[in-house]
Amino acid sequence: MPGQRATDSPDNWLRVSGLNMKKKNNYLVFTDLDGTLLDHFNYQADDALTVINELKSRSIPIIPNTSKTFQEVQLICKELQLNGPFIIENGAAVYIPVNHFKVQPQGTVLANGYWVKSFCQTRDYWLSLLAREAVQYSENFIGFDALSAEQLAALTGLTIEKAKQAKTRQYSEPLHWFGDTVEKSAFIKQMEQFGANILQGGRFLHVSGHCDKGQAQSWLSEQYQVNTPDKKVVSIALGDSDNDVAMLEDANIAVQVRSPVHRFPDLKRTTGIYRSTEYGPAGWAECLSKIIFSQINQ
Repeated sequence: MPGQRATDSPDNWLRVSGLNMKKKNNYLVFTDLDGTLLDHFNYQADDALTVINELKSRSIPIIPNTSKTFQEVQLICKELQLNGPFIIENGAAVYIPVNHFKVQPQGTVLANGYWVKSFCQTRDYWLSLLAREAVQYSENFIGFDALSAEQLAALTGLTIEKAKQAKTRQYSEPLHWFGDTVEKSAFIKQMEQFGANILQGGRFLHVSGHCDKGQAQSWLSEQYQVNTPDKKVVSIALGDSDNDVAMLEDANIAVQVRSPVHRFPDLKRTTGIYRSTEYGPAGWAECLSKIIFSQINQ
């Protein structure tokens, strides 16, 4: 497997990655949620709380970069006391709290107390496309739009209230696929011919436009660089699934978090990669502790 494993010494790994963590940099921690910062089974971040609080004490932003909806991420940010920007629905939009930067970034609109940058068409567009062009595959999947909150809760283990929040998509439609892999490949090819971008998440197949977590992450990193010209922005991305690949490829440092249900996502890059030995939030905390806290001067 490419890259450096978490069992390598941090000094050796950082030499290979070409980064000097002891310089005065502006670190940004971009993180997937389900299966990464949040446990795959109970959706809790308990094993990461100590490191979360340490990052806050050092004013290092923790930026959710997730397939979740605006409502879901808002609630998680409130629970974890994260007050900065976040990225929703696999890179479909970036939400920046108003006045987080001195000047409103170009290309953003004001909505619900946030500066919002959108990267693709709305959910209604994709629902219409599925209804029109995926009829032959309709027995192989069911989308969030067709599921009741109770059905989605039973499928995911979410509470009814959190399932309702998960259904409030703005830019994408997640599908529960129960056809075989041959049918899934044919479905993906069909949808791509009509301009859709299909991403496999930890549980669901996501139908959206040609946006991804990497594109949104890159744009937001640029906004931080513009606002801190005296410091180099260093992005650290953590993820566990295939829909995290774009953000892991884009970041200065990629952390592949071990999953209890699937393999590490495959990456093209061969340097600047770290892998956890622990699962989910424990692996999240493990890697950030080694990458950041052991390398930055106290």
